[in-house]
Amino acid sequence: MTLSSDPRSSHLLAGAQPGGSSLPAASPERLPALSINHTRLADRLEQLGRIGRQPSGAIRRLAFSPEDLQARGLVQGWMEEAGLEVRIDAAGNLIGRLAGRSPQRGCLATGSHIDTVPSGGLYDGALGVMGGLEVAQTLQEAGVQLDHPLEVIVFADEENTMVGCKSMVGRAPAEAEAYRTTIGEPIATCLERIGGDWQQRSSAQRRPEDLACFLELHVEQGGVLEAVGKQIGVVEGVVGQQRYTITVDGQANHAGTTPMGMRRDALTTAAQLVLAIEDMARHFPGDPVATVGKLQVWPNAANIVPGRVEMTLDMRDLSHDVIDHMRAHLQRKIENIAVASRTRIALEPQFVVDPTPAAAAVQEVIVQSCEALGYSHTHLPSRASHDAQEMGRLTLMGMVFVPSRDGVSHSAQEFTSPQQCAAGVQVLLDSLLRLDRQLA
Repeated sequence: MTLSSDPRSSHLLAGAQPGGSSLPAASPERLPALSINHTRLADRLEQLGRIGRQPSGAIRRLAFSPEDLQARGLVQGWMEEAGLEVRIDAAGNLIGRLAGRSPQRGCLATGSHIDTVPSGGLYDGALGVMGGLEVAQTLQEAGVQLDHPLEVIVFADEENTMVGCKSMVGRAPAEAEAYRTTIGEPIATCLERIGGDWQQRSSAQRRPEDLACFLELHVEQGGVLEAVGKQIGVVEGVVGQQRYTITVDGQANHAGTTPMGMRRDALTTAAQLVLAIEDMARHFPGDPVATVGKLQVWPNAANIVPGRVEMTLDMRDLSHDVIDHMRAHLQRKIENIAVASRTRIALEPQFVVDPTPAAAAVQEVIVQSCEALGYSHTHLPSRASHDAQEMGRLTLMGMVFVPSRDGVSHSAQEFTSPQQCAAGVQVLLDSLLRLDRQLA
């Protein structure tokens, strides 16, 4: 993506060369030599992780729950301690802001979420928030004021409704019935509990000129960085996703009296489809993934030939075109398999999420920071959704990944070492300093 073709960047990069993919050249003045407080970062991650910790070691901090409220209060206190001006918008986003030398400029924003899945880990989301807070406090303690304002954002309910980030970019559903909160309470009640206001939620929407860039630090939640031995992941973008229900209708019949050649077995047909989907994803151009994750069989009895199967299909890639071509390819496979098996196969869409590329120039800045700090790095996509996926629809977006041990996340076994966490936050700080210079 070239910045000249990106309408989000037109108000930011008046000095960029037409057709160029780079930000304006940085000032020759050297960046301030700042180092984060590694011990404070680790201590705060641990303190936050005590809230909602289960006997298993997993963390249960569901959005809008008492644990979530306790954690938000703790983080708000740390924001105030760091000298940030704190507010909560109508969508429940907790926002800490440092003034910049040029208050008319759009802000540099960073952050993530602190809510978890029902059995989550210590680092998912929390590292991005603690990292942003550490950057802000490091700047304050060093007496360094950025040209742009800096915002550290705790987005509301990333793990389920994404009401916080979607409201901020103007993409949240308008109907309360569209939200199914994890704790089972109405969204209006939940937002009120954390200081938001359902009736005024549109006021949480930001304009493109309000934000110069959004940069999110996150654990990878996969095993690529560890496998290739790199310290930092420069995220190319957040993949798009298409999810479908596939229904196979055959003929239920007696398992003993129906010869093999006379069967219309929905399950063996479904098995052919699963293998066809696996083969397609492995060999399709690009780097897509496709998953059949749920399968139900009727009548599901040992002595009956299955007559009906329903299964889910999840396809993801950075390119919307690749996913569309996969769907068309699969449709042709379905037609051939249905004829050969004498079954009926239906492919019904559940939902579509468009991919969000990270701005090429922001990726370039992250690379510059890694090289300046001496950290090894590689480019990779994010195959999981993040707040950055929505924020990137509004402004220039980038993400920094740090390794997840054994690729495990959403689990008590989720682990990223203190050194790896600190490296990610140091890259976040350096990148924000560079972006402050170059976007100015």
